[in-house]
Amino acid sequence: ARAPGFEEALLVVDVDPKAVIGRRLRDVRRRALEQSREEVPPVSVVHVGAERESTNGHFVPGEVAPMVEPLEQMRLALELGLRDYVSKNGFAEIVVGVSGGIDSALVAALATEALGAEHVHCVSMPSPYSSAETRRDAQALAESLGADCLELPIDAIYSSFESALAEVFAGREPDLTEENLQARIRGVLLMALSNKFGWLLLATGNKSELSVGYATLYGDMAGGFALIKDVYKTDVFRLAKHLNERAGRELIPASIIERAPSAELRANQLDEDSLPPYPKLDQVLEAYVELDRSREELSGDGFDQDVVERAIAMIDRAEYKRRQAPPGVKLRPKAFGRDRRTPITNRWTG
Repeated sequence: ARAPGFEEALLVVDVDPKAVIGRRLRDVRRRALEQSREEVPPVSVVHVGAERESTNGHFVPGEVAPMVEPLEQMRLALELGLRDYVSKNGFAEIVVGVSGGIDSALVAALATEALGAEHVHCVSMPSPYSSAETRRDAQALAESLGADCLELPIDAIYSSFESALAEVFAGREPDLTEENLQARIRGVLLMALSNKFGWLLLATGNKSELSVGYATLYGDMAGGFALIKDVYKTDVFRLAKHLNERAGRELIPASIIERAPSAELRANQLDEDSLPPYPKLDQVLEAYVELDRSREELSGDGFDQDVVERAIAMIDRAEYKRRQAPPGVKLRPKAFGRDRRTPITNRWTG
């Protein structure tokens, strides 16, 4: 017997305990435990539902709900997890920063299906490095989902931060500091909306980014719930396409799915400038993080040696970030924060 997944159901099943009792009695440890007892403890019998007649001397078989395919299971799990977290923690609406990228688009789309478009608020916060295409896609996404969309440009705020820091930063070239400033400005604006209106802020980082620390503390990591923190980047693309196929239309604009991933925090930036290609990276992440394969085993299994070395170094170094990430839905056998925690301060990483 099997109940449907990711939905409430009552399943009443006739169980024949003879086989289980036989296995237990043949278990040496259980036999010794029974022999050590001076008297048998009382057992309460609870009858569920009405007794049913057996058919031809056999128990009435239970219903077996069909298993849905993996991508649909993933969608159902994410939407149920979000819906339960929002309602059971006293929220009614959520807010998500949409950049025109695929991660935030997927989070917004899942939130709309789980909660209804009227409970989802999209916020676009273009910077001097945001392209016209991503700005247009952020607006098109909200329109496709039927959710409202605010646009809060951060150019002036970013300029004021640069002015405030100009003297102390004098003589130093722009670097990750200026990129992270933009992400943190966005985090501040989103948290302000969350505080003012009581909206739950959803973080949009995926498992690939969280694994290697490709995220900004107090920036894009800000939020009360990280919906896709256990979804690898390659699965983000697959899920986005699945949502479109299921809807029979471009729920998520095709241009968002087809565009090369970019944080757009500097001119002409691409994720692959800082990371190995996601298909190769995700293979190493799954083997190292979830299967506990060592560096030596990965090197001997035919993985790209450069990808292995880069990925492992980033994973081990990013533990302090993961400790500060919001909670999220667990999908895979080993989720960060729940199943995999390593010491932040250690002597085995350089």
